[in-house]
Amino acid sequence: MPRSLDLVVTAVAKDLMMADSRDADEVSQRVLAKLVDHFDVDASFLRHNDHDTRTTKLVAEWPTRHDVPDPDPLGVISFETADPVFAILETFKDPIVIRPDPITDDYGRRIEHAHGIPVISLASAPLISNDVTTGGLGFIKFDDREWTSDEVDAVVAIASMFAQLQGRLIAEDRLRYLAHHDDLTGLWNRRALLDYLDLRLAAGQPGPVSALFLDVDRLKTLNDYLGHVSGDRFLQVIADRLQTSVGDRCIVGRLAGDEFMVIPAATMDADSAYALADRLRHGVVGAVAIGGEIVRRSASIGIAQGHPGKDSAFDLIQRADEAVLAAKKSGGDRTALFSKDMAVSTQLRNDVELRLQEGIEDDALTLRYLPEVDLRTGEILAVEALVRWHHPSRGLLSPDAFIGVAESINLAGELGRWVLRTACRHLAGWRSRGVGNDVLLRVNVSPVQLVTANFADTVAQVLDEFALDHGSLCLEITENVVVQDIVVTRKNLSDLRSLGVTVAIDDFGTGYSVLSHLKSLPVDTIKIDRGFVRDLGTNPDDRAIVRSIIALAKAFQLEVVAEGVETEAAAEVLLQYGCHRAQGFLLSQPIECDATESLLAGRRIFRTFTASGDHVPRAADRRN
Repeated sequence: MPRSLDLVVTAVAKDLMMADSRDADEVSQRVLAKLVDHFDVDASFLRHNDHDTRTTKLVAEWPTRHDVPDPDPLGVISFETADPVFAILETFKDPIVIRPDPITDDYGRRIEHAHGIPVISLASAPLISNDVTTGGLGFIKFDDREWTSDEVDAVVAIASMFAQLQGRLIAEDRLRYLAHHDDLTGLWNRRALLDYLDLRLAAGQPGPVSALFLDVDRLKTLNDYLGHVSGDRFLQVIADRLQTSVGDRCIVGRLAGDEFMVIPAATMDADSAYALADRLRHGVVGAVAIGGEIVRRSASIGIAQGHPGKDSAFDLIQRADEAVLAAKKSGGDRTALFSKDMAVSTQLRNDVELRLQEGIEDDALTLRYLPEVDLRTGEILAVEALVRWHHPSRGLLSPDAFIGVAESINLAGELGRWVLRTACRHLAGWRSRGVGNDVLLRVNVSPVQLVTANFADTVAQVLDEFALDHGSLCLEITENVVVQDIVVTRKNLSDLRSLGVTVAIDDFGTGYSVLSHLKSLPVDTIKIDRGFVRDLGTNPDDRAIVRSIIALAKAFQLEVVAEGVETEAAAEVLLQYGCHRAQGFLLSQPIECDATESLLAGRRIFRTFTASGDHVPRAADRRN
């Protein structure tokens, strides 16, 4: 190739190498202008092919045309209706040179209509990527022109450079798309939603800005049953329904997993946002045909509103997330609007999450003990260890404030081990001083502990460390844990039974029935949930439930303990039905370790009850 052509090709390579999506068209036009001068032709063009639509589009040309017809006959050309010369651009792989004789009538008329001058000759080379013709580079002479092989080779080399630029721009466009779109559903991703909300919440923008957080209920079950491919297909259907349902009126995005967000483009009051959420909840999820199965899932939606200049995008999404959690906790398949109470709950949970590990390590935890009493004699039969946390700024926190957080951040196991070891140490200390030798120690076990391998061995090691007989300990598990993982539960409970440790089912009757498993589970005690005991003296429904639970316990030869005894009437009804073990504020509140030791030294609460409804006076009353 002559040196002059080498220099041209090198200059083109340098120009195109520096181009990006912002200036590619402008750079391409400048390159074409230089090539028109060098090859002494009248016009040049660069076209890109779209094989999905079977069209070719004019990307750049030189010189630019004035008074371009509308529509431009050279703008977008369909290969299905193109004249033979333009039709070649769809698949040609080798350069073509067309001189006066082969010019077709249709091609000549199209060029003459676009330029006002009949074309005489054409040289064109394909843009090729992965053996696919992605476009064409061409040069036009309004006269006959002979093209040398070196010139054609140069045109081919330059066309390959344009193809490389085209491929690079497509890759960059794809990366930009993926940076702001979810690759599974095509919806906006979390980053794009945050950027959009930041703009909407900037000072001076109209408000309020509503955000609807949609979470599909029980998607994990679908994934477990049909597989993740079907689960992904389900999410794609939901995404399409959401987008179709709201159209251009809302921005729709996928935050993660089965979590979607809908942001109305216009300002919307809370009532209107709630109505939109309910319409989406009832109309978007529903039945979906997946893999030959009809899958039905409900959805929970949380709504939050932000105010420009006051709230951030993160604040708004967090509030909507809190609202959807509240909807799920209420049973799912419902809509919840963020409230101030939720805000307080969120602040507390965030605070706990940040400080709980520090609290465990810095010995900021303490135990309170709730006595379990024989209602007939007032004798203390057991004490239940209840953890408390001396929060640095919030004071003494009850378990309800931090146990759930501990489970969500994988601290439940560590917290449970601390409680077990501390309670055993206290019991060993009392007994070393001759107190509580016959009292049973009850300790609550988290779901994480119960499914831990060799959990029984850990319990045995703690008991042996403090020289406690294994029968001194009763571990309490909640009813829902039993049902959720019955196989692992049964194995660990059997191992505990072999050690001599007893087991109680706590909060029995709260909705996760274990009736079908009671016969096979190594359980010693069931504890009636306080919700059935609190109004036992006045609520006939509660009385019927409690009576059934007590009868069930007797049928399975299990001990039964009533929780939450707060009234004398409740105590008397329990005795009437045959339950004499109870705990609750009527008998004693949870008390500190030293106070528990003093109480155990006396062995009695000093209060007894009878089934007839006449309670025996306390010792202090008798003295008076």
